[in-house]
Amino acid sequence: MDVLSAVLLLIVGLVMLTLGAEWLVRGAAKLALALGISPLVIGLTVVAFGTSAPELAVSIRSALIGQADIAMGNVVGSNIANILLILGLSASLAPLVVHQQLVRLDVPLMILVSVVTALFALDGVVGRLEGIILFAGIVTYTVFLTIKSRQENEATVIEEYEEEFGKEPPRGALQIGLNLGLVAIGLVLLTFGSRLLVDAAVALARWLGVSEVVIGLTIVAVGTSLPELATSVMAAIRGERDIAAGNVVGSNIFNLLSVLGLTAAVSPSGVSVAPSLLRFDIPFMLAVAVACLPIFFTGNRISRWEGVLFTGYYIGYTVYLVLNATQHELLPIFSSAMLWFVVPLTVLTIVVTLVQDLQARRSLTQAG
Repeated sequence: MDVLSAVLLLIVGLVMLTLGAEWLVRGAAKLALALGISPLVIGLTVVAFGTSAPELAVSIRSALIGQADIAMGNVVGSNIANILLILGLSASLAPLVVHQQLVRLDVPLMILVSVVTALFALDGVVGRLEGIILFAGIVTYTVFLTIKSRQENEATVIEEYEEEFGKEPPRGALQIGLNLGLVAIGLVLLTFGSRLLVDAAVALARWLGVSEVVIGLTIVAVGTSLPELATSVMAAIRGERDIAAGNVVGSNIFNLLSVLGLTAAVSPSGVSVAPSLLRFDIPFMLAVAVACLPIFFTGNRISRWEGVLFTGYYIGYTVYLVLNATQHELLPIFSSAMLWFVVPLTVLTIVVTLVQDLQARRSLTQAG
């Protein structure tokens, strides 16, 4: 495959993935609306799972054709992109309100799942049994959220939906049939789009002399995260408060438990983990996940400056990957600047903000 063909296939694959995920999410979300499930749970499940379908399709396809480095790199890279790039851009456009459930349950769960995944990967492979354990986790999580949501008062849920989406949940049989059709078309586009994307990415990696891990962490990861990006940015613009942040947190949980879990379970030898992922990218993914907790906690919102900070870190992460892959002479200088200046300054800023928020909450409690 020549370079031009690979680039064209890459573009066509990304378009198919984006359209497929959009139609899948639209159809599945409207079906869920008819069940009276709350917007936060929609963001954590239907929207998050639907927008993570490209990662699932790409990772399974990669593992089955022996490109496991892309499968693991895609999951890790997507989780990093979801938080730093997608939440960052969304919050930069409009501060995001964070639901208490995210702070108390879902973000800690995302951190826990990230730690478990890192432990599973320590021996250089996520095996079939470990994949089954991860996948069992997503089944349990989804059942829990569904039961919890169904316990809510339906009138309250409908009122919240009208506020979020400006219309009532669709209830008719014709609407249900149309939405089922959207789901089916979306799945077909995702299947074929993932095949084109993986084939093109592998061809480009070989032509450029860049490792497949880097391709998975960058081009494929960002490409398969486009549905999350479009969904969260649009949610931020429209003021749909629970969808934007819930979509990202839910997608990250789904990526690790379902995408990685199912890929490892169906792959004959599990999913191999490149040494470079263990040394840098997986620890970086853990650090990003942990950083969400204090940022989400402060004022139960993600401010614009925090969004800009996240976006800046993603740019820095991508620059590091490129410099490291090419062994550029600027790599030591860039790494030192990030390690000894940018990271400590960021930690200090977050700690100061957290302390100020805790003092404000304590003052409000004493005043009350």
